[in-house]
Amino acid sequence: MRGLLGKKMGMSRVFNSEGEVVPVTILSVGPCVVTQVKTFENDGYEAVQLGYDLKKDKHLTNPLKGHFKKASAKPSKFLAEFDIVPGFDYVLGSIFHVGLFTQGDLVRVSGSSKGRGFAGVIKRHNFSRQKKTHGTGHTERAPGSIGQASDPSRVFPGMRMAGRHGNAKVTIENLQVVDVDKDNNHLILKGSIPGPKGSIVTVEK
Repeated sequence: MRGLLGKKMGMSRVFNSEGEVVPVTILSVGPCVVTQVKTFENDGYEAVQLGYDLKKDKHLTNPLKGHFKKASAKPSKFLAEFDIVPGFDYVLGSIFHVGLFTQGDLVRVSGSSKGRGFAGVIKRHNFSRQKKTHGTGHTERAPGSIGQASDPSRVFPGMRMAGRHGNAKVTIENLQVVDVDKDNNHLILKGSIPGPKGSIVTVEK
């Protein structure tokens, strides 16, 4: 299996063998159930779909009820696809746990960053403030000029301006696995990952 779904529990710190403080993020990873195996013949590509976190039947649509019934799996709140491991025989309804990872592994974590609403250019793009003197006026946090006058008479696409900040998919690579707690399905990673506490993330080898 290439990866699993999990939930961000929060941050903490641990001490390594040399007595140094290491900031860590604690994830609740798995158990994840195989709900679908996609093939070239049926879907045009190969992948394995995993479900995470149980969901009540009354909250399911009829198509999803049939989807989980076909896999002989309990309904899941969250679904995600991962690349298959060549030669591995995936069975519908089988379950993968956090034991998939071992201490010292390097993983890639993807999640949604915290939404920070409508933000100006200083907070959103790290612009500098303007002068407060010499006739500048009350525009210390304004973006300044955004284009030319008569030529080309338009603002170029991609111009950095104020707008919605955060709430976007962010991927952090090469995070080291500090520890694996199989009893509690906890995965402890060195460093920080995107998103608030309780947010859903994918962890891939």
